[in-house]
Amino acid sequence: MEPTLLQSEVELEMLIDSINYMWILVATFLIFFMHAGFAMLEAGQVRSKNVANQLTKNLLTWSVGVTVFFLIGATVEGLVAGDGLAFQFRSDAVSWMDWLYGAVFAMTAATIVSGAVAGRAKLRAYVTYTFLLAAVIYPVVTGLTWAGGLLSYNGVVFDDFAGGMIVHGMGGIAGLTAAWILGPRMDRYNSDGSANVIPGHSLTFAALGTLILAFGWYGFNVGTSAIIGEGAFLGDQLGRVALTTTVSMACGAMGAGLVAWFKTGKVDTLYVANGLLAGLAAITAIPHASSWLGAFLVGGLAGAQLPIVFGIVENYLKIDDVCAVFPVHGSAGVLGTLLLPLVATPEYMSGISGSRVDVFVAQLIGVVVIAGWTIVMTALIWYVFKATGQARVSPEHERDGLDVSEHGVDTYPEFGQPDIATDGGRTTDDKVIRTDGGKPNDGELKMITAIIRPDKLGDVKKGLAEIGAPSLTVTNVSGRGSQPAKKGQWRGEEYTVDLHQKVKIECVVADIPAQDVVDAIAGAANTGEPGDGKIFVMPVDDAYQVRTGKTGQDAV
Repeated sequence: MEPTLLQSEVELEMLIDSINYMWILVATFLIFFMHAGFAMLEAGQVRSKNVANQLTKNLLTWSVGVTVFFLIGATVEGLVAGDGLAFQFRSDAVSWMDWLYGAVFAMTAATIVSGAVAGRAKLRAYVTYTFLLAAVIYPVVTGLTWAGGLLSYNGVVFDDFAGGMIVHGMGGIAGLTAAWILGPRMDRYNSDGSANVIPGHSLTFAALGTLILAFGWYGFNVGTSAIIGEGAFLGDQLGRVALTTTVSMACGAMGAGLVAWFKTGKVDTLYVANGLLAGLAAITAIPHASSWLGAFLVGGLAGAQLPIVFGIVENYLKIDDVCAVFPVHGSAGVLGTLLLPLVATPEYMSGISGSRVDVFVAQLIGVVVIAGWTIVMTALIWYVFKATGQARVSPEHERDGLDVSEHGVDTYPEFGQPDIATDGGRTTDDKVIRTDGGKPNDGELKMITAIIRPDKLGDVKKGLAEIGAPSLTVTNVSGRGSQPAKKGQWRGEEYTVDLHQKVKIECVVADIPAQDVVDAIAGAANTGEPGDGKIFVMPVDDAYQVRTGKTGQDAV
């Protein structure tokens, strides 16, 4: 059977278009998946009481932002670029795919801001800002650049291949501005201006989010390269973008880890993760133009500047950028954009009408215009929120955590230890459970209070059940005794932990000898190391059962 051949140039063109748009959709889906990475990265860097709030903001960023970008933002972009046709009235499916591809870039810029204002911003304020960013702030930037090409110098047009400045630089600058207006979290700074370290609750989440973002970033950078154009395979650009993106990513992680090591003597895990992303943000504007050696330089510098810039933001500007969005996205995006003339290949420069100096000036103009517009609009919006009392939650809600105050949920409702069956008491003929046995013991009641390691709770519950004293009250506590203080490190800064997490167990007994309970707890909780805890035995004057009104031994 003869193979089927394309019958005409029309069919060939249709095939090329189909391949191109399938590629665009795959890249779009990869970029959308980056929201999962942002959710995990940000959730890991906030305290456990604010995790649900951070996840909700990421979900609403996409839901609200993409809708607003469709209804308003795409049209604003067209108007700024000089296209007066309202996007919504275009009926061709190709325009709709182009819009979706633009929308995932827009929402990436929006979601970056949520990490900077974590832990204290009202949800309504953040969602309103997302609305305005998707409707006006971001579309004006893309109208001036990608859609309109209106920023230039001496015939050289500002070049941002995949959004190093347009998306990441803008998002990082917007986040820093919003955090500045909003003010730091409670207890972030002391009265003398010194900073307190507030560690996030899960490095695991942060590392997982980093790797998800890195995976999706290939859609961001490599996806921007067209497979086929004018009948020719553009393998050179595609391969160059894939290579420079990967190299810069790797060098960003190494650069940040190296500087952290120089500063503290330790390779900080979070700095390595953030540095990887900084390397990606830096190369995103120029992966099509950079040499492979330039990618090493861009990524290494982006990672190296991360700890330095974060320290300046934290200690000198006194801005509480919770997830380090400015050094990761903002300053790294600016750095990579401005390094274009330094790392550009001769082949790239041969297609430019001006010199490398002209290229630098054009890039600088783009950076200044985008940064200026973003700072002014973001500061204005958040200042209005602040002036009207709508910017941040109340001190009480901030103390309690935004999960409860803003959403009425607890991200970790379980106590966190394995469930162990603790029944083992006897029942009387009337089927009333008497977990303490209910037999008289010279009329005495004893309260045994134990402070133990949290990981020994399961063993203690089992031991108490075995001696017939399974009734207990368990409380999460923290304190200090003979156990030495521990040193912790979060994003390269050392802090002291002298209040250790413990579990307090309270058990009131009547017929079970108090010494048996003490022996059971001591045997189950002992590790032989400082910090195993203490046990206290105290007399109880009386007891009262609320439901029946029984007192004394009968109540227990």
